[in-house]
Amino acid sequence: MEEYAIEARGLSRAFAGVEALKGIDILVRRGESFALVGPDGAGKTTAIRILCGLLNPGSGSVRVFGSAPSSDAAKRRIGYLSQRFSLYGDLSIEENIAFFAEIHGKRDYGPRREQLLEFTRLMPFRDRQAGRLSGGMKQKLALACALVHEPELLLMDEPTTGVDPVSRREFWSIVSELIHGGMTVLVTTPYLDEAERCGIVGLLNRGSFLEVDSPGAMRGRFRWKVIEVVCSDTRRAARVIAEGGGLEGVQAFGDRLSVLAGDEAAARVLISERLSRAGIEAASVRLAGASLENVFMALLGDEAAKAAGKGEKLT
Repeated sequence: MEEYAIEARGLSRAFAGVEALKGIDILVRRGESFALVGPDGAGKTTAIRILCGLLNPGSGSVRVFGSAPSSDAAKRRIGYLSQRFSLYGDLSIEENIAFFAEIHGKRDYGPRREQLLEFTRLMPFRDRQAGRLSGGMKQKLALACALVHEPELLLMDEPTTGVDPVSRREFWSIVSELIHGGMTVLVTTPYLDEAERCGIVGLLNRGSFLEVDSPGAMRGRFRWKVIEVVCSDTRRAARVIAEGGGLEGVQAFGDRLSVLAGDEAAARVLISERLSRAGIEAASVRLAGASLENVFMALLGDEAAKAAGKGEKLT
């Protein structure tokens, strides 16, 4: 039995002279869940299209269960959910599932369809046309269609982009059941909270990995104390706290700030003094554990600093 469901080494690919991938390795063991995370333009979609056989690498090698991803042997074992999965709007939910079952040559798919309708919580809506579904329900139907031929590997390209937060949680609840059931899953996502649900995370930027490891290991290696500050006008507060130095960095996430420091006590004094001087009241200031967002933002900052030192352009 192959050790790896996905074994991709030295993957490179360029478009019009621009390197989308720069010699990366993607190794996913059977039963493992891998999140490929990065901003727009990081190379996530290029990578997953190569892994499912829709795109050839410029250089490097790819094997899915020991076979080329474009081979019939690999295709039978892959379920692929693209960013814009093509459902047929005039067909019902159950008709769409039947259609994709027949495309994959699956016979006697009735029991499997019933199982997927239950699993994706779509059973009460089975007769509804796909064109009348909400964004979240369309994604659940797309997932059912990708799973109907019982693949061993599920590849998903940003499956919840543009989906409302509640539907996003429901979708990931279903995917988590697949992961816990032992299915091999690789997903690309811009959302770090989704990446936290996977066993291994690859932080990708500008075609290269900044780090690849489990979320816990990445957080555990984070070198700074993280002090969370909740206050009004976070943008102004971030600027005020950062002015004057003495801290390792200030990261803004919605209505809260992460202040990075080597010395917690000294940082608390600086935060208090600077906010007070600016007339900003903090609702809370507390020591927090490092998050994957803290790790990724710090790594991006390090990369930007290195590129600036070498005179490289980041865009």
